[in-house]
Amino acid sequence: MKMPNTAGNVEMTLDTLLNILDYSSDEIFVLDGEMRILYVNKVCERHYGLKPSDVIGKYNVELFEKGYWKPSIVPEVYRRKEPCYMKQQTYIGAELMTTAIPILNNKNEIELVVITATEVQKIKMMNLREDQLESKTTQHDDEEEISIVTNSEKIKRLLEFCKKVAPTDSNILILGESGTGKGAFSQYIHKVSNRKNGPFLAINCAAIPEELLESELFGYSKGAFTGANKLGKQGLIEAADGGTIFLDEVGEMPLSVQAKLLQLIQEKQFIPVGSSEMKKVDVRIIAATNQNLSSMIKNKSFREDLFYRLNVIDLHLPPLRERREDIIPLTYNFLNKFNQKYNENKVISEECLNVLTHYSWPGNVRQLENLIERLVIISNSIIHVSDLPDMITENVDQDSYPSRSATLEKALDETKRIMVRRSYQTHKSSRKVASDLGISQTKAARLIKQYCGEQ
Repeated sequence: MKMPNTAGNVEMTLDTLLNILDYSSDEIFVLDGEMRILYVNKVCERHYGLKPSDVIGKYNVELFEKGYWKPSIVPEVYRRKEPCYMKQQTYIGAELMTTAIPILNNKNEIELVVITATEVQKIKMMNLREDQLESKTTQHDDEEEISIVTNSEKIKRLLEFCKKVAPTDSNILILGESGTGKGAFSQYIHKVSNRKNGPFLAINCAAIPEELLESELFGYSKGAFTGANKLGKQGLIEAADGGTIFLDEVGEMPLSVQAKLLQLIQEKQFIPVGSSEMKKVDVRIIAATNQNLSSMIKNKSFREDLFYRLNVIDLHLPPLRERREDIIPLTYNFLNKFNQKYNENKVISEECLNVLTHYSWPGNVRQLENLIERLVIISNSIIHVSDLPDMITENVDQDSYPSRSATLEKALDETKRIMVRRSYQTHKSSRKVASDLGISQTKAARLIKQYCGEQ
């Protein structure tokens, strides 16, 4: 398909038009009369962590019911058959001001609906007054249901499993490498459980000195030890009565405290430090560790009877390198989070996303979150590969890298070639390529000559 030549020698082909739409800073979403998605530009990846190919051809309700955004503007525009406006929240944390415009035929039936969505953060960065947005903005706070950002079937199955076990009072042991999201899963279980209106308290057993951990958990009576509060202190166990307590890094708990925790689980009661009064509590325990508790049992550093009491139901969280499909949605989730925190509107280049997707992430989700915060702080308006620390770029996972290059050097050279060629095709000058890629004009000219064959 070609369109009339109206601008010199430029032919407006369908491919050219689609390419232009992909360069739009706003999301463009087109539905047919049956609410089936006909087209969406690449911005949807930034908003939902989904590629256009994952979206086109599906019915709008399929994605809405999976929780990718809320609320939905679609039923309203099909009902009213006139332009509609709404603020939406996506599951990866983007806040959108959305416009839906119906296109009607001569029978007043909807043939198409064109939806555009602009990030609220972008509007704020254009210096619109905050109070103009507040009347349209639904407040979100820490009390709303925890959302686990994922496109991974492994994680989705785990979330469904959590929904099944959450209504029970059984103790749960969450296993997984450091940074895989054990704390987020514990909060999710609490929020979908019958205890959701009760307290949720967390303690990192590795962060509290051994001599203080018992008093932090179980509290103490007045005068229990030198330096103690004269009135005594309530422990986290008692404060969590009716709710859930999360014991992170439970493998670091000393044996003396393990014994007291075992008594709590068996008898639903405990004695505070320095007291003779028995206290009853109703708490659910969720414990987590990145250690091999079976090995610890063998070397007598973890009680076997406590292990079986905690391990009534177990969850094994996979590392991020085993669920690479989550890297892009998590990246955008953290990008939205830190753009809002630092009042920025940074975007990330496709080439940079490609490198992140093929890095092994030994520190898992926590490492990715920390990296994105760093990039939002130090980068210019667009986050490029050159903004990444050497630790990332020098350790790209070759086994999963698309090029299947024999060496890391070849893999990085291919990434560089792709970046330079795309930039030069768009900008057509070494000065603009230098600005786009964050390098000197001299280096840009050399790379253009090397990869594009231009003098």
